[in-house]
Amino acid sequence: MSHDLFTRKSEMVRPEDALPGRDEAMSELGVHRVLGTPIEGPFPEGYERAVFGMGCFWGAERMFWQAPGVRTTAAGYAGGDVTDPTYKEVCSGRTGHVEVVLAVFDPSKTTYEDMLRIFWEGHDPTQGMRQGNDVGTQYRSLIHVHPPEQRAVAEASREMYQRELSSRGYGAITTEIADATPFYYAEDYHQQYLAKNPGGYCGLGGTGVACPVGLVASN
Repeated sequence: MSHDLFTRKSEMVRPEDALPGRDEAMSELGVHRVLGTPIEGPFPEGYERAVFGMGCFWGAERMFWQAPGVRTTAAGYAGGDVTDPTYKEVCSGRTGHVEVVLAVFDPSKTTYEDMLRIFWEGHDPTQGMRQGNDVGTQYRSLIHVHPPEQRAVAEASREMYQRELSSRGYGAITTEIADATPFYYAEDYHQQYLAKNPGGYCGLGGTGVACPVGLVASN
C-alpha cells in the first residue's frame, strides 16, 4: 500500500464534502441469528446499550454476542455526517462514519466495565485510522457514550489501560470517546456475518495486554 493511498484513506472528510445520505432507513432486520432475540429495539426496560468502533465490525460483533449477559448485538455505522449511509458509502471515506457494534446487555448479569474490557482487549487502540491491514477512517477506535454516566467510566478505563499499554512499550491510545450520535444499522448481510460465514474474514487482533479486572470500577 502506497503512502499516498494510506494518507487519503486516513483523512477525515470535511462535512461540506460528505455524501448527501438519504431519508429511508434499512429494512427490518428480524431476529439475531445466534441469540434468537430481536436485533432492533425497543429493548426491555432496564437494559443498557454500549456502542464501540474497534475495526471490522464482523469480528467485533462476534466478541460481544459471545459475552455473558448480552441480549442482542448489531453491526452498524456511527460518528459520521450522513443519514442512513450504505456500506459502500462508508468505505468510500466520504461519510465520516465508523464501523461499530451495538451491544445491548442486562446490567444484572454483566456490567459496562465488562463491555469496556472486551473492547480494549479485542483490538489495538493505538493504531489511529486503522486496525491491522484494514486502513481508513471507518476503522478508527471509538466509544460512544450513552447515558452520560458512561463517559466517566470510559475515560477512567482509557487512562487505566494506557498505563498498562505504556508499561509494555505501546504508544498513545487514539480512541475517541464521544457523546452518542445516531446509530445506523448496517445491511442485513453484515449482521452476525461470522455466524453465517464461519470461515469469513476477521482482521481484529488485540495487543495481548490484559485490562485488569476491577481497576476500571475503582478508578
